[in-house]
Amino acid sequence: MDLIDDPSQAGNAPEFTVSELSGAVKRMIEGEFAHVRVRAEVGRVSRPRSGHVYLDLKDDRAVLSGVIWKGVAGRLATQPEEGMEVVATGRLTTFPGQSKYQIVIEEIAPAGVGALMAMLEKRKAQLAAEGLFAPERKAAIPYLPEVIGVVTSPSGAVIRDILHRLRDRFPRKVLIWPVAVQGAGCAPEVARAIEGFNALAPGGALPRPDLIIVARGGGSIEDLWGFNEEIVVRAAAASKIPLISAVGHETDTTLIDFAADRRAPTPTAAAEMAVPVRRDLLAWTAEQEARLTAALTQWLTRRGQRLADLSRLLPRPDALLDGPRQRFDRAGERLPAALRALTNLGHVRLTRAAGGLRPSLLTGRIDRRRDRLASAAGRLAPALTRAAGLKARELQDRARRLDPARVEEARARRAREFEALSARLARAASAQTRLWRDRLESLDRTRQTLGYTETLKRGYAVVRGDGAVVTSAKAAKAAASLEIEFSDGRFAPDGGGVKHAAKKAAPKPPPEQGSLF
Repeated sequence: MDLIDDPSQAGNAPEFTVSELSGAVKRMIEGEFAHVRVRAEVGRVSRPRSGHVYLDLKDDRAVLSGVIWKGVAGRLATQPEEGMEVVATGRLTTFPGQSKYQIVIEEIAPAGVGALMAMLEKRKAQLAAEGLFAPERKAAIPYLPEVIGVVTSPSGAVIRDILHRLRDRFPRKVLIWPVAVQGAGCAPEVARAIEGFNALAPGGALPRPDLIIVARGGGSIEDLWGFNEEIVVRAAAASKIPLISAVGHETDTTLIDFAADRRAPTPTAAAEMAVPVRRDLLAWTAEQEARLTAALTQWLTRRGQRLADLSRLLPRPDALLDGPRQRFDRAGERLPAALRALTNLGHVRLTRAAGGLRPSLLTGRIDRRRDRLASAAGRLAPALTRAAGLKARELQDRARRLDPARVEEARARRAREFEALSARLARAASAQTRLWRDRLESLDRTRQTLGYTETLKRGYAVVRGDGAVVTSAKAAKAAASLEIEFSDGRFAPDGGGVKHAAKKAAPKPPPEQGSLF
């Protein structure tokens, strides 16, 4: 566009509308600066509800407005903060509504390690001021957890190192929550993993871990930056399950290390912190068992020696009873005289009491009681009459109110109940009688089975000599007469013949007969 120096020629210059001029400027700027990279310090940062990010990029002499659209802002690995030195990549454009130019940022990154460290220190100071790194917030690591949750990449060498170390020291159940350990998705996935482990219900289908290990191998500060994000630090600080941070190597430090309950220099060291060595525990247990056995043996030996020493100091039992026995004998000697004295004293008291009993005194008391009885009897008849009249009137009133139909119904109901109870009683009596009869028959059969008469039917016999049972050959030779009892009668070898049991009742067995079995 040429400048017109001659005012007389101004009338021939073309006229533009504001929109046309703004569009021409926009096309020229976007054509010349379609892709630019700007190194600057972040000034004012604004995040409205729309999700877009508006900011200023400045140096010591100029300010450039910038905008990051919502879709791009959500994908950024590093969010811009005021005072951060960054390198912004994008394209220049204009905003005709305010007659200004601005850069539409497509990518933004800290300008070197120094910028990242400055931002890291600022964030660390902010979170420390909130108390997220306070020692009193940290929980103790369980000595031997049953279930260990590991938040890491499932395809890296870290998880293999942790599992191998746990298997060598003390095998435990391990739950792996796979996450991205670098890049834009690292921070939200790690935070969700920590919150997910804490959300598991104890005793559920998926066991709730007793310990969480957040692990990653070494790398640059940019690779480990996801573990410096505020969302990860807050999730680690809020974890109700004890958490060990094992991010990077020993020289690497991230903000999750300060929020965790314990920091491990390497993932392998985290596994060593999580569980003890099983062989060491077994050795320690055996050592403690040996010490306990030795201490118990020594204690029993000392107690036995002490008991033996004390038993030698005890007196003989006879010596303990000598004194009480002598006092008992002396008391027995004094007892008859004391009984006689007590009897005499009671006789004297009885004599004194009998002396005060005179016939006139008894007669006077009887007369007074008779007078009171006569007076009460005189008052009793009117009172009984009044009470009887009152009860008679009450009875008449109740009789008038009594319905014969209800009486008959109640009588019939009672009669039915009585008949039902009588039938039940008869059945119960019959059942009880049958039960008793069966028991008596069973007892009688038992009696017959256990009696010696049943034994005689099996071929045994009872030998009696001079009326007594003979149990040996010597006693049989010494007897003057013998008698043998069989199941069907008795036989006397000396000529008495056979006495059948049907003709004469069996005599009662001697009381000291004994068993034939």
